[in-house]
Amino acid sequence: MIGTKIKPRGARLPNAGRRVGTPQVEITERALPNHTKSGDRMKLEREQGSAEELAVKPKPVSASESEMVEAVLPNDANPLGYLLGGRVLHWIDIAGALAAHRHSNSPVVTASVDYVDFRNPVRIGDILILQSRVNRVFHTSMEVGVKVFSENVITGKRQHTSSAYLTFVAVDAALNRRSIRPLIVKTAEERRRFRDAGLRRKIRLAHRDRKRRRQRS
Repeated sequence: MIGTKIKPRGARLPNAGRRVGTPQVEITERALPNHTKSGDRMKLEREQGSAEELAVKPKPVSASESEMVEAVLPNDANPLGYLLGGRVLHWIDIAGALAAHRHSNSPVVTASVDYVDFRNPVRIGDILILQSRVNRVFHTSMEVGVKVFSENVITGKRQHTSSAYLTFVAVDAALNRRSIRPLIVKTAEERRRFRDAGLRRKIRLAHRDRKRRRQRS
């Protein structure tokens, strides 16, 4: 058209990545036309949304609390008729991942298991109840606490049999770390768990640093 200047294809956009004028507009890669992104990047964002979109809105602890129930069968037990500790750990990992998935709306991988105790034996025929909740979110990782109870199907009696703290890392489809939405803590118990999780993380990081120093020496 007469009087209209046409920008050559491939020319650089002015002020890309900076805020310009009024109203304020931020030109970022996500604001550019789709043809400027790689096909893999577009596919990932269509399938699961960008990390920025998923990490914006905080969630309360109650939104991701999970409960898993398992019947203890003979193939879960040792020759004495008691539940195998390894099977309990397997179920604890799954129960923890449920809460982590529900909070982050993202695939997660298990990074560490800090602490597990076995308080009371579980027998064949008992029902095992595993309750999990997110204790604290950091940047790309979160701590999940899992409590395990056994229930006698005849008497209905419940016993606290195990507890564990697990750390999960959120990843995208390419297994890159991604940010996790913040956690909203409301009750005094949730605030206590939040504080304790921070202390446990300091211990984990200190242990990791000592291990790396030993490996380098």
